[in-house]
Amino acid sequence: MVALPGVDPSWSTYLDVPSTSGADAPGARHRWHYLDNGLGRGGEDVRGTLLCVHGNPTWSYLWRSYLAAGLAAGWRVIAVDQLDMGYSERTGAFRRLADRITDLEDFVAAVGLTGPVVTVGHDWGGVVSLGYAHRNREDLAGVILTNTAIHQDPDSRIPAPLRLALAPGVHGLGTRTTSAFLDVTLALARPALDRDVRRAFRDPYRTAADRQGIANFVSDIPADASHPSHSALTTTAEGIRSIDVPVLMMWGPHDPIFSDPYLEDLARRLPHADIHRFERASHLVQEDADTASTAMEWLAARSVGAGTPEAAATAPSTDAPYDPLGRRIADLAAGSQGSTTAVAEMTPAGPPRTLSWQELADDVDAVAAGLTALGYGSGSRVSLLVPPGVDLTVLIYACLRIGAVIVVADAGLGARGLSRAVKGAAPDVVIGIERALLAARAFGWPGRRISATALPAAKRTALRVEASLNDLRAARPGPSAPPAPAADADAAILFTSGSTGPAKGVVYTHRRLSAMRDAVESTLGLGPGASLVAGFAPFALLGPALGATSVTPAMDVTAPRTLTAQALADAAAAVDASVVFASPAALRNVLATSSDLSPAGTEALARISLLLSAGAPIPVPLLDAVQHLVPAAALHTPYGMTESLLVTDIDHDGIRAAAAAAASGLAGAGNGVCVGRPVNGARVSVAPLDSAGTATGDPTTAPGVTGEILVDAPHVKDRYFRLWKTQQDSARTHPWHRTGDVGHFDADGRLWVEGRLGHVITAAAGIVTPVGLEQALEEVDGVRLAAVVGVGPSGTQAVVAVLEAKEAGRRPHLAASPLAAAARSAARERGIELAAVITVPALPVDIRHNAKIDRARVSEWSGRFLSGGRAGSL
Repeated sequence: MVALPGVDPSWSTYLDVPSTSGADAPGARHRWHYLDNGLGRGGEDVRGTLLCVHGNPTWSYLWRSYLAAGLAAGWRVIAVDQLDMGYSERTGAFRRLADRITDLEDFVAAVGLTGPVVTVGHDWGGVVSLGYAHRNREDLAGVILTNTAIHQDPDSRIPAPLRLALAPGVHGLGTRTTSAFLDVTLALARPALDRDVRRAFRDPYRTAADRQGIANFVSDIPADASHPSHSALTTTAEGIRSIDVPVLMMWGPHDPIFSDPYLEDLARRLPHADIHRFERASHLVQEDADTASTAMEWLAARSVGAGTPEAAATAPSTDAPYDPLGRRIADLAAGSQGSTTAVAEMTPAGPPRTLSWQELADDVDAVAAGLTALGYGSGSRVSLLVPPGVDLTVLIYACLRIGAVIVVADAGLGARGLSRAVKGAAPDVVIGIERALLAARAFGWPGRRISATALPAAKRTALRVEASLNDLRAARPGPSAPPAPAADADAAILFTSGSTGPAKGVVYTHRRLSAMRDAVESTLGLGPGASLVAGFAPFALLGPALGATSVTPAMDVTAPRTLTAQALADAAAAVDASVVFASPAALRNVLATSSDLSPAGTEALARISLLLSAGAPIPVPLLDAVQHLVPAAALHTPYGMTESLLVTDIDHDGIRAAAAAAASGLAGAGNGVCVGRPVNGARVSVAPLDSAGTATGDPTTAPGVTGEILVDAPHVKDRYFRLWKTQQDSARTHPWHRTGDVGHFDADGRLWVEGRLGHVITAAAGIVTPVGLEQALEEVDGVRLAAVVGVGPSGTQAVVAVLEAKEAGRRPHLAASPLAAAARSAARERGIELAAVITVPALPVDIRHNAKIDRARVSEWSGRFLSGGRAGSL
């Protein structure tokens, strides 16, 4: 074997193994090649052995990072080359799945391997390793799986690439005669493999004879029940249901072969499994992402190899009482307010659509019964792709009533982001408007289909719609209500905005959703009798839970800039609203269109007593202008995130007081956006940054100390959905949730947000956080929006200002001398030297809030622009 990148030559080992496989003659022996990091052979302490099994058409080289990581983590790692593959012997026999499971047992016996053993598999190696795990449980301590499949739905065809590889006239030519199958598989890597790594994967398969095992593996795919290996596959698929050791699944969702439906099948067979989807990875997930370090971290977290194997840990449950989220709907429906308006939805023309509390309760009961009749219930994941309004409100509370898990990912993620979120959530059913159902068909989203509106028969058939929302409403509730869901059962998966990377699914239990409602009520004084305009999507969910009348204005809630002043006023007038929730981007458009307000609209806004805006930093001049529109309102700008809707709160007067404190030199005041003090029930601290910009310090509330913001509250998310590594990182400082934001406290206990941890600039002169300087730059004449980013290697990054200027022109360019000088002067006042000042026509912002700048994208673009290369569009 030639020298290989990433492989210690001492790891390469050969062993003659007696065969008991039915594919061989009695007494046969075969020469196996395998990689072995050898831990323990020198007397070192060993936690156990990882037994790694590759698939088709790779070989043990796939696991090289695991062998290296195992040395540091105390694990012996053995990665085999299956017979007829890699550098193992070409046996001349056709080896089916059952033979390969037996082959692995023969190998383990010959090596003399004893527990604890963790099986690790990929592709067909996942099936083989599961077959071994199922039949050899005495020493089994854990199971790790990556992009594999254990069952083929008989109602679905195998993936198209495999059908092509099996096609007559293609199979032999593509898998054996040429290296096409191998080349296509290697091309799936994201990013592309280095030339030396690609050569290493190809090296054992130089000739047609070398590739016979590849061809046989493809032939052994049990496409249907008539295939000779179908029985062995089914036996393994059913047998693993009783595996009770810890299980980790790591997945590349861009895999065109083993896509998310196969992951979902495995998750149902092994419901206690921990799962991490590497969002940007494909089939060769080991090459695309650092699965090795994740595996080692998981082994340590689950104490695998430390003693008796245990099932995966789950959050402790509690019997403490909680107030179900929908209880107030029933209470108000049964009381004196039953005939008053509960929810309203403004329409482009005509009167608003409304439901009273009694009508809302009846509608929720009917839809819940309809969902139950279709087979949905506790644990069913229901993707709701319906605009905020009456129908979405009814669907949310009907799903919660029956214990279904609502999946909410809005169109503000964009087509690709929304599709990635829905696929990742693996819903059992998608309930959506026609546009959403068209997307479901186009993008191949999983789950059955229910239309939110009535559709013609032809469209129902084309979109695979089995029922409509009105069909659900026609169901008759049973004589007794369904049992209340367990407090600590999953209730919702809410997706983040995607402004800092792929949108993440945030899981809330029923208890935590109820705690969120309680935090809003106790902090803002909202409850029965209140009436609110929900121009910010999260609060469309909470209105009925608070017992407050809520109205959705005529706007596209996923595009905040579509809210006009008159639409806001009309919504407020419809329910005599006293409260408004709206994002900063929505408020900007409200101000921009305020000259079109009717006298009645002006009066409606004058009756607002509380206005809340959240989702992005809000400049004081914007608040001052909004105050003129709602002169009687207390203006609040709470700080929160999808993972914890409310963390801190501050009002307009508080912001002015914070600005005065900064001007007076109060310790810690300034350099960021002041977001106030923790809300009721929440604790906040920061983990100080080190010189590399990493949050390594112990939690503190000392003034002036910049660090990652940490939150502990009953209404913080339970976990991230199928992002085990992300969850571990966010919860590694128990009991705190690490937000990924950076900030500091002032001497009066107010929190100031300075930006995102990933956007911290590590300049030679020290750490620079972006928000404070961006605020200063936005006060420079001619600047509309500013982004401050780091360019270059960590530790010596140049600080670059990218400005969206009011007269920037059509192309990016270095700022003109007067503007550049003004920007540099503003930076020097803060002790920062700008390496460059660039003006651009527009800065990239997120779709949901229209406000959060994509600083990572700006940084990458700035590096290309300043180096003189082809920068492309920003």
